[in-house]
Amino acid sequence: MSAGWIAAGVRGQGLLRRRLGDEGARRLAASPSLASALAALQLTPYGADVDPDMDLAAAQHVVSATVLWHLRVLAGWGPPMGAGPLRVLAGRFEIANVTGQLLGLSGRVARTPYALGSLATAWPAVAAARTPGAVRAALRSSPWGDPGGEELPAVRVGLQLAWARRVLDEVPGAGDWAITGAALVVARALATGAGVAFGPGARRDATHLLGPRWQEATSLAELGPFVPRRAARLLDGVAAGDQLWLAEVRWWATVEASATSLAAAPRPDDSRGVGVAALLAVDAWRVRAALALAASGGGDPAEVLDGVA
Repeated sequence: MSAGWIAAGVRGQGLLRRRLGDEGARRLAASPSLASALAALQLTPYGADVDPDMDLAAAQHVVSATVLWHLRVLAGWGPPMGAGPLRVLAGRFEIANVTGQLLGLSGRVARTPYALGSLATAWPAVAAARTPGAVRAALRSSPWGDPGGEELPAVRVGLQLAWARRVLDEVPGAGDWAITGAALVVARALATGAGVAFGPGARRDATHLLGPRWQEATSLAELGPFVPRRAARLLDGVAAGDQLWLAEVRWWATVEASATSLAAAPRPDDSRGVGVAALLAVDAWRVRAALALAASGGGDPAEVLDGVA
């Protein structure tokens, strides 16, 4: 057992002890306003860059950025080759950066990019791109592969499915997350009529994850029978776009269940680091959901937070 994995394991357990958890998220959700929730959040490990005057999107961005910083810390403490799975998991942040770059190139407002540091793959080249075509070229020559187009919907779907494929192939213990996550991407595309955004690479990745029959579904309501059983359970009772939040809650519950086992493994190794990283992401998801509830005036968080309690 390497000293790097031991150090990363100790650091990871320390980070897990600092989570808000279900109880802390419920307290935030019960706040009468977003400002009061953010004032409370300032006193937590998420609070370094929190300002009570922030809007909801900015506050949620800060919460997500905290998770990314923790991933960078874990990757820095582990052995050099052990950062690979964490780099793949950090791909969700790189997707946000890439889509933000495309928004900016189209003249729209995008959030400040996440600071990926050594966990970046394509982002340095994408950040330097000055046209959508250059963004696509940068992705094509990276582990992401060709997203199948230059338009934002095609790039987003292509990257999300590529991320799920990379998680399945390269992240130990995360197969369930990848397969159910791919089903959620396809479900969103069908619900929004974005099926035309599936380029050749996206179709190939979806088939790698879900099998070939997913392409037979022409609507969200039809998708369940054409995907693996574990993914079908995610979609049970979800027949319209306004019900997709339930599938997302189930996806996070899937992540938490397997991540808890991984993080408790007796030997510190890359799979244990993956479990820690995923549990930190689950906690941040709870906090973002709690902030959204507080922004709406507070209320009962049971429907959302009970799904991953």
